[in-house]
Amino acid sequence: ITDLDPIEFGLIFERFLNPDRISMPDFDIDFCQERRDEVIEYVRKKYGSDRVAQIITFGSLQARAALRDVGRVLQIPYNVVDKICKMVPFNPANPIKLDEAIKSDDRFAEIIEQDEDIKNLIDISLKLEGLYRHASTHAAGLVISDESLTDIVPLYKDTKSDMPVTQFSMKYAEMSGLVKFDFLGLKTLTVIEKTIQFLKDKNIIIDPNKIPLDDEKTFSMLKKGDSIGVFQLESGGMRDLLKESSPSKIEDLIALIALYRPGPMENIPKYIACKNGMEKPEFLHETIEPIVADTYGVIIYQEQVMQIAQVFAGYSLGQADILRRAMGKKIKSEMSSQRDIFVKGAIKLGVDEKRAKYVFDLVDKFAGYGFNKAHSAGYGIISYQTAWLKANYPVEFMAASMSLDINNTDKLNIFIKDLKNTGIKILPPDINYSDTDFAVEEIEDNVFGIRYGLSAVKNVGRQAMIGLVKEREINGIYKSIGDFSSRINPGEINKRQIESLAKSGSFDSVDKNRASIFSSSEKIIKFSSKIYEDKVSKQSNLFGHDINNDEMNINDIDNWSELDLLKEEFDSVGFYLSSHPLDSYKEGLARLGVVSYDQVLKKYTSGNGKIVLAGSVESVQERVYRGFKREQKYFDQVRAEFISKKTELLDMVSSFKSEFSNPKEFENMFEF
Repeated sequence: ITDLDPIEFGLIFERFLNPDRISMPDFDIDFCQERRDEVIEYVRKKYGSDRVAQIITFGSLQARAALRDVGRVLQIPYNVVDKICKMVPFNPANPIKLDEAIKSDDRFAEIIEQDEDIKNLIDISLKLEGLYRHASTHAAGLVISDESLTDIVPLYKDTKSDMPVTQFSMKYAEMSGLVKFDFLGLKTLTVIEKTIQFLKDKNIIIDPNKIPLDDEKTFSMLKKGDSIGVFQLESGGMRDLLKESSPSKIEDLIALIALYRPGPMENIPKYIACKNGMEKPEFLHETIEPIVADTYGVIIYQEQVMQIAQVFAGYSLGQADILRRAMGKKIKSEMSSQRDIFVKGAIKLGVDEKRAKYVFDLVDKFAGYGFNKAHSAGYGIISYQTAWLKANYPVEFMAASMSLDINNTDKLNIFIKDLKNTGIKILPPDINYSDTDFAVEEIEDNVFGIRYGLSAVKNVGRQAMIGLVKEREINGIYKSIGDFSSRINPGEINKRQIESLAKSGSFDSVDKNRASIFSSSEKIIKFSSKIYEDKVSKQSNLFGHDINNDEMNINDIDNWSELDLLKEEFDSVGFYLSSHPLDSYKEGLARLGVVSYDQVLKKYTSGNGKIVLAGSVESVQERVYRGFKREQKYFDQVRAEFISKKTELLDMVSSFKSEFSNPKEFENMFEF
């Protein structure tokens, strides 16, 4: 369910529902993730709370879970059970069964023979594996009925929710006549909403559903592969594909989204070659040409399969959907009869029999990879909207994107690099200027940057930062460390949070000595607690003067060195924000011919030649190997034996000495 015009984009209702369809359709609807709960509440009020329910799911006992549960009941020591569990390969996508694990590992047979308790553990686990362990609810699915659900299915009450839950799982709920609706919270829609809000603050009103779909600036950006943050188009592979295919219209984006997935990927080279004029598209027949013109002769969508069957072989769209499903699922029993119907229908419309069979075979080949165009078009529009916002309002779009990935350090690092490449300034976190999330800030007249969000600093907590920002908005900026300490709630902010804020430079606007604040964090909290207690007990400062740093007795120590400042900043933010440790060595590194990692990715793709890179050590760990003494004794024996045969070895390889410019160098190789 989308806002798309189905006629403009060639979306067929019969792909969704038709008289020939036996199974119920699924309704998938994406909403802004922050407002998904509102939609569910609306549906309950609209149709009645007794007619709307979540769908139950059952968690079954898989191999490892069965072993752990049985081991706990049999009171077998945890470390013994844990050791056995780790012998079962961990593969969440395709869980390994216990009997398969036993057959594939000889150690299992040994353990079972040696220990009666372990044999008992495995015997019981084999019987319990696969049984339902607990009930849960489907992440997004709801059923909506036209009558009270108690008249149709049994219901279950989840203690964590006030909504009823069907006792039948999805498959059996559908067999009872109920239709499933997936109400999905899509982060990208929240990004769009947040970007629009940033623009509203600047009196710029945007309706994403009314933006032009032929914006030259947007397609120019995408052709360069500049799609970090763009929905469905930001992976490395997709960025390369954008550069190769040079999309110039919305239909191109829809096609790329459908193609870039396992299976259809094999059609990408043909699509690009036909689009860029390197190959001539094969349109199969004059009646088929309008259907595949947008995809340059390549059949990409399930809807195209249905339309071809309709115009080329005289199918109704309901019958064409049956053909599409048979081809997609490779149902052999249906395929032979469908082939006859297709060929006969085409002949009746004046097509040569040989041509009709050729078209059927080709359509059949493509149909196995065919993608639902309604899905791809819906996503393609969202991709375009995010690309349009990035191309036309990059500061607001990136601020919104970073806010939605505020706890993902790796993703934030990618965004920061993208901002540097596009020349957008990222301003450091600051207790006097930052919001809880990332925000747009005017640097100078009509020049905007992105202010780092306080809750993106590690170990500070979102709720505490909300309180800190709210206090500043009500009572003005923090004038000093003393002023800050006297106004914060010590019940919300602790020593560790002060330390993280200090390391990130969030106090720089009141005191640039980060080391001093960091070392005084405990004093700051104690001082804050004293002031807070006085406020609560309605006592006032005896002399009535402002609190300052002297009263708090902040530690008077030297600030960290530049390298240490960066190290601590890296620790609290997750990457180098203000600068990089190697920035001060730029001139020297340039003289040595050092290239940046970005240059390597852009220029050095051939794999030939030497590349000089520079880096910095982030951490060092020293570990003591417990078996060192035992291994040392063994190595001493080997070394003694080797030395005793050194002369013999040297004689054996004397013929190779000539390869060395210095024969002594060859002998020295054996001295170790």
